[in-house]
Order: sequence, then structure tokens, then C-alpha cells
Amino acid sequence: MTIDTASIRSLAYSDLPQVIAIERRSFPTPWSLAMFVLELSKPSGVCLAATENREVLGYLICSKYDRVWHLMNIAVDPAARRRGLASRLLDAMLERAGYDGSFTLEVRTSNAPAIALYERYGFRAAGTRPRYYQDTGEDAVIMWRTTELASIPGVSG
Repeated sequence: MTIDTASIRSLAYSDLPQVIAIERRSFPTPWSLAMFVLELSKPSGVCLAATENREVLGYLICSKYDRVWHLMNIAVDPAARRRGLASRLLDAMLERAGYDGSFTLEVRTSNAPAIALYERYGFRAAGTRPRYYQDTGEDAVIMWRTTELASIPGVSG
């Protein structure tokens, strides 16, 4: 992997046209503009952009519900993948939300690269949501990262 020159910063409303374009290239059922606006409007959330020369290359949306963080969405433009940007976004999320927090997410059972990435960050499978993805009826793996998991040697955090 090469050293990446992209910077990680807070996601802004003005980034949304580029975010929507990446979202459409990345997912069979992309989020709507309204969904991104709603998440950006939450003061307790962590919304990040990976940018290079003012171009958004990736983004992350993480919302806090009571004492649990929910990683709602993360994507890197297909043309910018394999540069470590998703890892850098996750690092920044943990830095801002707190390494000792509890985090959860859902991921397609078929998305082995994402599952492997999340496992490197201390997320562990905790069950499935049958037919979670409406576009294909695919199940989702429910993953959790807790303080206990984060303290295991070799787990990022």
C-alpha cells in the first residue's frame, strides 16, 4: 500500500453532491440526499470526508444513540480504493467518538472485504438480520466493537 496524501476532515453540506455520486457508484441501493442531510444535522454524529485537492474520495457517517455509536455508512470511490482511505476514516471516527465507546454496524454477508476490515478494528459478529437488504433480500451481519473487544491484544484501538 502506498502512503496516501488525502486528508480527513468533517463532512460538509457542500460535499454532498460528490458524496451522492460516490454512493451511487458504491451501493446497489444508495442513500438519498435527505438521508445524508439528516445525519449531518445531528450534532452528536461523526461525519467525515477523505479529500484530496478538494475532491471527496470517501466518507463515513456514524451516529450516536444513547451510549452506542452506529456506523451507518462508509464508502470510498471505486477509483480510489486500496489506498487505505477506509482505514483512515475509521481511525478518525474512533479518535473523535472515543476508543472506549461501543460501536455497532450492519454489513452484507457477502461483503468479505468490509467484514475483514471491521474485524481488524475490533468489530465482532454478533448475529444476523435476515433479509435486511431490501434490494436483494440478503442478510446482514450485525457487528459490535466494545471496550472489552477493543482491549484484546492485536485489536486496533
